[in-house]
Amino acid sequence: MRSVVAIAALITLPGCAGSEGPGRDSVAAPGTACNGHDALCERPFDQISFPGTHNSMAAEEDGFGRGANANQVRGVGPQLVAGVRVFLLDVYEEGGERLLCHGPCVLGSVPHLDVLQIVADFLNAHERQVVIFVYQDAAAVGDIVADLETTGLTDLAYAHPADAQWPTLGEMIEADERLVVTLESGGPPPDVVHHLWDVAWDTPYSWTSPDDFDCSHNRGDPANDLLQVNHWLSNDLGLPRADEAAQTNSFDVLHGHASGCLDEADDHPNFVVVDYYEQGDLFAVVDALNGL
Repeated sequence: MRSVVAIAALITLPGCAGSEGPGRDSVAAPGTACNGHDALCERPFDQISFPGTHNSMAAEEDGFGRGANANQVRGVGPQLVAGVRVFLLDVYEEGGERLLCHGPCVLGSVPHLDVLQIVADFLNAHERQVVIFVYQDAAAVGDIVADLETTGLTDLAYAHPADAQWPTLGEMIEADERLVVTLESGGPPPDVVHHLWDVAWDTPYSWTSPDDFDCSHNRGDPANDLLQVNHWLSNDLGLPRADEAAQTNSFDVLHGHASGCLDEADDHPNFVVVDYYEQGDLFAVVDALNGL
């Protein structure tokens, strides 16, 4: 098993951006592009779809168990290289340290600081990329922010004024405000952390069949600017169904669900979030939603 810190080395290896997945062009794109595409530069943040992962830290290669508490095969470093830009992270306080866990931390954990350093290294090496954190936060806001400060990520964080229009992706990049941090429970201060349900709403996430996917309201106010589409299947115990990910994430199923939000909810699907992102067509679906 590779350590999370060791995976950070992948981020700046020459040619690594082409090593996996349809999202590889998002890293290797020309210097004028925004998240890999010139067409996204003039588009407001809330009118863009971003590929995301559920329980992003819960990767098999980092010791989480397939069929138990793992939701991905590869960790945050390879996900960044592949093109994932939205990371759902569960953060806990254990013995004075913030850990990213899915379920009890004794069954698997990754140090919060290690993952933040991977993201910081990536953003510093790729200056035209924007990344989003969605925290399920069981740790104090101040401690989460302290870790962000330690890794320099608060210097890259965007603070969204209440009731303001979202900037374009190009404006965020030019201002070097390329990390959007949201928390399900906590929120500001400081202003670089946002209470998720003040700016977003989401669809249900306890899906048991692809036939059930829809864009009905789950949490947050549907009048909020951002929509998170939760797209994964769980068994009766709420555990991931890894063996069905390829079908669940297939273009027809995933695109049908996400694009349906434009009809059902009259809202653009911003954070398109899946289990086992490397299976299926996440990146192709997001490109299609963005008209690329």
